[in-house]
Amino acid sequence: MKKLLKHISPLAPDDSGACSVLYELGGITVICDAGGCAGNVCGFDEPRWFEKRSALFSAGLRDMDAILGRDELLVKKLSMITEQVDAKFTAIVGTPVPAVIATDLKALERMSEKRTGLPCVAFRTDGTRLYDHGEELVYSRLFDQFAKEKRPVKKGKLGVIGATPLNTGETVSDIIVSVLKQQGWNEAVCFGMDSGLDEIINASECERLLVIAPSGLKAARLMNERFGTPYETDYPFSEIPEDVHGKVLVVHQQFAANALRDQLEKQGCEVVCASWFRMYDSCKREQDVYIKGEEDFYELAVNGGFDYILADEFFRRAARGFAGVWIDLPHFAVSGRLNRDKQFSKVI
Repeated sequence: MKKLLKHISPLAPDDSGACSVLYELGGITVICDAGGCAGNVCGFDEPRWFEKRSALFSAGLRDMDAILGRDELLVKKLSMITEQVDAKFTAIVGTPVPAVIATDLKALERMSEKRTGLPCVAFRTDGTRLYDHGEELVYSRLFDQFAKEKRPVKKGKLGVIGATPLNTGETVSDIIVSVLKQQGWNEAVCFGMDSGLDEIINASECERLLVIAPSGLKAARLMNERFGTPYETDYPFSEIPEDVHGKVLVVHQQFAANALRDQLEKQGCEVVCASWFRMYDSCKREQDVYIKGEEDFYELAVNGGFDYILADEFFRRAARGFAGVWIDLPHFAVSGRLNRDKQFSKVI
């Protein structure tokens, strides 16, 4: 019961994270469900659904299809889609349904590839973990399977891993690319945002990789081992909050929080970073906190002695009693709000 949410809405699940990475890569994505999970992805966790087209489908499994595990029916539907949609690969994203009935996703991959003639990647997401787990599964699998050829390095080209709306609150890469070019890069590509599978295939061209969310770190390490491509973790904020001083708590995905801390410390702040999502020990400081549930967050926010909290406004419901200044830092995976809706605004 420790993870029971009484004050905030459910956080984006792993199947949504998987679909977010796949959304713009030019494949056919099938969510293995009866329709509910696909509705959650498209209606709540994928803002690009209203701006950019993607071949994203629900398997539409009926009760008996799920109970009896009629895999052939799913493969048949997928094959019919490939006859109507030009795609470079197919993907099957798991949900609670295949998890409960122990669907053999590897078998589905083989069956789909044999039937369609296209590469198929299946992901064992189950809807019970958070979005960053699903993103990590997809990033690591795609780079492992498709970024196999060593290509000449293009000096001044930077590859960004982790640019999804769930991580960044952005639906296009313009702001991120603009900030990086101001830092001196000639070319910056955000894998999976305004770019397709070809950019992943050609990823070894990058002089360096920038990992802007923990979900991309495993893929970056793979590229480093395979091609020697150097990588770093950071987050390219286009603005930072002003007039902040004293002791500050920053709550977001780990790499965004760390980047804000670096800027705030230059202003003389004492900063603690915290996250409800994955935190790598190698990127943590001793005082940083992984939040397991609302009780942990309440204790940290109310009794931590903070003058300021930078976090999504929706988290404030679980921190009643905090007497300092709350600065709204939207996190789409938390509240479904994009950065253009509100960023770095004080909530009185």
